Amino acid sequence: MFWRPQSTEKSHVEPGAGDSSADNHDDEIANTPFNTYGSHHDVGETSLIDPDSGVKRGLENRHLSMMALAGIIGPGLLVGAGGALNNGGPASLLIGFGVIGIIAFAIMQSLGEVTTLFPGGGSFVSLAERMVDKSFSVAVGWNYFIIWAAVLANEYNVICGILTYWTPHVPLWGFFLILWSLFTAFQLLGVEAFGEAEFWLALFKILGLSAYFIFSIVYAAGGLIGQTDSLGFRYWHDPGAFNGNGFRGVAVVFVFCSTFYAGIESVAVAATETRNPGVAVPQAIRQVFWRIIFVYMGSALFFGITCPADADGLINGGAKALQSPMTIAIQIAGWNGGKLTPLNDSINSSIYIGSRTVLYMAQSGKAPKFLGRTNKRGVPVWAIVLTNAVGSISMMNVSTGASKAYGYIVNLSGVSTFLVWGSISFIHIRFRRAWIAQNRNLNGIPFKSMFYPFLAYFGLVANVFLAVVQGWTTLSPFNASNFVDAYILLPLFGFIYLVGKLYWGSSDQLKRSWDIDLDSGRRTDLDDKGIMPEEEPCVGSSKASTWRRAWNLL
Repeated sequence: MFWRPQSTEKSHVEPGAGDSSADNHDDEIANTPFNTYGSHHDVGETSLIDPDSGVKRGLENRHLSMMALAGIIGPGLLVGAGGALNNGGPASLLIGFGVIGIIAFAIMQSLGEVTTLFPGGGSFVSLAERMVDKSFSVAVGWNYFIIWAAVLANEYNVICGILTYWTPHVPLWGFFLILWSLFTAFQLLGVEAFGEAEFWLALFKILGLSAYFIFSIVYAAGGLIGQTDSLGFRYWHDPGAFNGNGFRGVAVVFVFCSTFYAGIESVAVAATETRNPGVAVPQAIRQVFWRIIFVYMGSALFFGITCPADADGLINGGAKALQSPMTIAIQIAGWNGGKLTPLNDSINSSIYIGSRTVLYMAQSGKAPKFLGRTNKRGVPVWAIVLTNAVGSISMMNVSTGASKAYGYIVNLSGVSTFLVWGSISFIHIRFRRAWIAQNRNLNGIPFKSMFYPFLAYFGLVANVFLAVVQGWTTLSPFNASNFVDAYILLPLFGFIYLVGKLYWGSSDQLKRSWDIDLDSGRRTDLDDKGIMPEEEPCVGSSKASTWRRAWNLL
């Protein structure tokens, strides 16, 4: 029923037995990278399946580019920004998005360098084993899964909460079961359907945000129909830029913002299912810069201008607290924004990333083996079902309330994001040390990180610092439940690492720089006539044209 790797050795053919052309055809089939369901596929069909993981290479360059620009932007961002605005004020929101944006840019530079060279299954989770050790890979992998389990639960929490607010006669669990079934069915259609949905829905999100930004500019300038005076930066003065919370408000916003940024690294997870990672991944990494500027910084600026930090919809309990600053701003302006809901593909994206993470972990012995199986179309059925089932955590809002449940889950995903991002920087540093130790030419790296080693070390230090200090606001006044929620994942990371060391024992040693494998795991782009990424002209080389070097730098 499920895919399993097949031997690539040639079948023995008796000389003179049967027609030679038929024998050659059988021999050709026997030499395909794998055989699904025991059936034979034509070579073109078979070449789309990754021989190591069994997933299908169905994502095109435009799919990955749009994922980098606007993927994983949904209720979590639009609604969660309301909580951050209420806790810190418009200035805190802008500072938080800016600081985390700089860190995110550093992380993506590190990730782009290693992922373009090694686009194999598991991305930085498998690279953690290659560059450090297996126990470190397990800790990183399960923390990354926790991020997407939390994000998925939050998306269900937000959407079900809003739908219940509109139609209270339908129980919360009813909406959850309907959405759970729909998204499970869609995921089982395959990666091409996911990629196409990501492309168009991300495009609509960009257009929607653009429309809101234009509305905000006109609203602030006093140009709306029926508007008697300009809004300007009124809410920066009342209730204030920091909403009376000072630096404490800024510290709280950091955790919110890290959750909003979670997902920019998903292009690396999707690299295995991309037709041309040597081209698509660097392109997507560069486009993350515009995502940071336009989506995050733009949202922070205009949310703070058009929505007061003490707005009723941001501070009341219940489902009404799940309104977004965008909705509240439109309502205050006198427009009918009461039923504006950011329902889009964020749940779909969370299931995709979470399922691929646990799939690759299972295939490398870091999760139950059955989760590492794929069907004949390259779909990891069991991993998808398990990941989506974790979304039932969102049902905790039945007893705690939607807004409290949102806060608890945000803390978990925020801390995990800091841990995983710091690990990516560490992996990049280890990779560069190994590259130099083995006397490799830097021109052999197809995508080189900007400002190495400064950005890599900055990403490592900044994420460790934020992971440690993000929960200090729970100390005074001390709140036991919030303190545990803020810091539980720090000892859990160390615990998972220690258990791995005890389980694998002496066979799991820290990799030496001169022993790290820097050759396996590379592959040819399917649409590139067999040119390996490291053979392409490097950015800044004499072989690349002036306009190409300028575009790559941009």
